[in-house]
Amino acid sequence: MVGSTVHGSPPQIKLWFTQSLEPAFSTVRVLDAANRQVDKSDAKAAAAMLQVSVPPLAPGRYRVVWRVLSTDTHVTEGDFTFDVAP
Repeated sequence: MVGSTVHGSPPQIKLWFTQSLEPAFSTVRVLDAANRQVDKSDAKAAAAMLQVSVPPLAPGRYRVVWRVLSTDTHVTEGDFTFDVAP
């Protein structure tokens, strides 16, 4: 999905990592073109995956911003965009 165009709104955004995550210190947000948070604020980490639900997204560009703490104490953060097409 990174940098791609999806047709129709995805129900969730999922990110996979190479290390297990510390759920209490791992976050992900989905922002619209106006930099407003549009996800359902239900982010959760399980093992090496971080996910958040999104409502039906209108066509446009979205940015996913994440920060995680792995169980080996490394902090990683980043962001990427994707487009929703009708």
